[in-house]
Parts: sequence; C-alpha cells; structure tokens
Amino acid sequence: MDKYSGPMKDLCIKLFKERGVELSDITEIVYDLQKKYVPNLKMEVCAEAVDRVLSKREVHNAILTGIELDRLAEEHKLSEPLQTLINEDNALYGIDEILVLSICNIYGSIGLTNFGYVDKTKPGIIGRLDKLGKDTDVCHTFMDDLIGAIAAAAASSVAHNSAL
Repeated sequence: MDKYSGPMKDLCIKLFKERGVELSDITEIVYDLQKKYVPNLKMEVCAEAVDRVLSKREVHNAILTGIELDRLAEEHKLSEPLQTLINEDNALYGIDEILVLSICNIYGSIGLTNFGYVDKTKPGIIGRLDKLGKDTDVCHTFMDDLIGAIAAAAASSVAHNSAL
C-alpha cells in the first residue's frame, strides 16, 4: 500500500458512513454472493476482500467522483439536463454504471457478471439506497452502483482466492 492509499481509503469509508453505508453492509452482500460457491465461507474472509478492494486507487477515484456527483445533484448545482438525469436516476443515463465498471474490472469478467446481478436484484443496502433515492430528496444515483461494484469485486476476489 502506498502513502496515498491509506488516507484515501479512510476518506472513502468516512464518506460512505456519512451517506449511511457501513462496511458490514457491503460484507453481507459479498457473503451472500459467495456462500453457495465457497464451502465454510466466513464473514471475515468477505470483510478482508472488501478491504482489499477499498485499497485500490481506481476504487478511491470512482467513489470520490460518484459521491460528489450525487451531492451536487442534491444541492441542485448541476446544469440541465444533467441535473434532472442524475437526480431522477434516469434509466437511460447509464453513466453511473459505466463509472463503476473500473471497480468491477479489477477482478475480471466475474466482477462484471456479479455487478450485473446485484445491479438487477439490489440486495441489502443497495436496495435501501435505491429506494431512499426514489422516495426522498437524497440522491444515490452513483452510490448504489458504487456499493454494488465494490461488493461484486470483493465477491470476485473471494472466488479467485478460493479457486482450486
């Protein structure tokens, strides 16, 4: 880990907490994604995988960018039509998913398929963030995808490390 990684990871975790996300929320999704494929899987293994993903520079950059765009949308500081597209989490916008592909790609194609699954099913905190974004003035257009991509990448890491 370089000198950049530790403080940036800490900042990202702090930003997640400010937005209502705990690392344990992500760890639970990782566990649920991998429990039927990895015999005797432990939550600690999943937590370590989340930590590994959160130590990557490209993950920090995606988190900082996505959360900032969500915040700016909440404050109505974006120009139209971008303001409306992000604020309403327009289904055809898609840039939120594109941003997080940098996270999914860390562990190859399994990261992409895992992300597609969690993006569609919205398990745990991902579904709660998505619903909150639709029911309130809080914007989680990028946040739910960030969490999904981190969980998908961490689940892929677990899979890679448990493969024979």
